[in-house]
Amino acid sequence: MIAEHVRDLAATAVIFGFFASSWFGWAQEAPPRGWRGFLVAGSVTSILTVIAGGLLTWRHWHDGTAFDEDTSRAFGVVVGIEFGAAALGAALLAVRRRRDLIPVWIAFVVGVHLFPVAVLIGYPMVHVVAGLVTVASLAAVPIARARKLPVSAVVGAPTGLVLLAAALFSAIAAAVTGS
Repeated sequence: MIAEHVRDLAATAVIFGFFASSWFGWAQEAPPRGWRGFLVAGSVTSILTVIAGGLLTWRHWHDGTAFDEDTSRAFGVVVGIEFGAAALGAALLAVRRRRDLIPVWIAFVVGVHLFPVAVLIGYPMVHVVAGLVTVASLAAVPIARARKLPVSAVVGAPTGLVLLAAALFSAIAAAVTGS
């Protein structure tokens, strides 16, 4: 369930921690009153995880990594497609005056793009993250409508939580494996 290389585990903690803080931030656009403390705590914990992951990445920088020339190129293509799809969908939603759906679209694209990323870096846990983020994006609109909640909060909070849990898992795995 963990990646082969400690450096990749640590770097995953940094990346997922950073994006978890972003999703917790997006969820703070107009959350229900009782959610704000949870979202702030999630943001702070995410940033602390970024710092821990960054220190572990630095410590293991010269260790092995799944990224070679071919993997790096393929990763760049996957991320490029992700950014293109996210930007195009967001622009179309903005033009159609459906800005409220932009976070759902972005979460969906992020979730789907993580499936090939998991294969490229050889980190099976990322498949779990991909599935959970994709499900969160698909469930957000019906849940938000049924409970009369802002879509950004309904998609941002669980996406942030999934990414934070994966970041913590990765940081702990890097710390334990790398010691």
